[in-house]
Amino acid sequence: MLKKVLILLAGLVLVSGCQAQGNAPATKPALVAGQDYYLITPPQTTKGDQVVITEVFSYACPHCADFQPYAGELKSKLPKGVKFALLPAVFNAMWEPYARAFYTAQSMGLVDKTHQALFDAIHRDHEPLRTIQDLANLFYANYGASPGEFLSTATSFVIEGELAAGNQKVRDWQVDATPTLIIDGKYRVTANPERGIGFQQMVTIALQLVDQELAAKHPAKTHK
Repeated sequence: MLKKVLILLAGLVLVSGCQAQGNAPATKPALVAGQDYYLITPPQTTKGDQVVITEVFSYACPHCADFQPYAGELKSKLPKGVKFALLPAVFNAMWEPYARAFYTAQSMGLVDKTHQALFDAIHRDHEPLRTIQDLANLFYANYGASPGEFLSTATSFVIEGELAAGNQKVRDWQVDATPTLIIDGKYRVTANPERGIGFQQMVTIALQLVDQELAAKHPAKTHK
């Protein structure tokens, strides 16, 4: 009889243990500034209620090319009301034509069609696209852009202004590597192999920071 009671009690302990484990709420580990992400000082917070996440990149950067599937995953998981933006970095003279081409393509409504394609052309197909003339004649012409119009736009006052403004943002955000994710002008997320932060971890951290910002801007709403 005692043996049966002990077996029954053991079974109850096992069942209650499974239930407790199954019902325990899943909690995300708290992020640590200076380890998981970096604070931008002073913060360059965007105006209004919208949260903006920006990928700072360069078409010349092979790591940015490798990051694109993760950028796609990040965009697909962003909550409603969060904007995803792109900003080209210019760390050296060789990167400048690619930033100029991005702003030109953006002004002509071509980025959605050409963004991934240009990464592929440079890093997969190794096409000789090094100057703005190369890009206009050998790449963007394949997507309906007149080379003459593309070059004229690329050297216009408007695009010069876009370049200057973008370069200033990169400085204000203290970006020194690509790819980098900027969350609402307040947080900077980069890969850090020494701390086990790869591209997948960047996505996870960015989404957690996005939720944090949404909660701060819309405290009455719950974001999953």
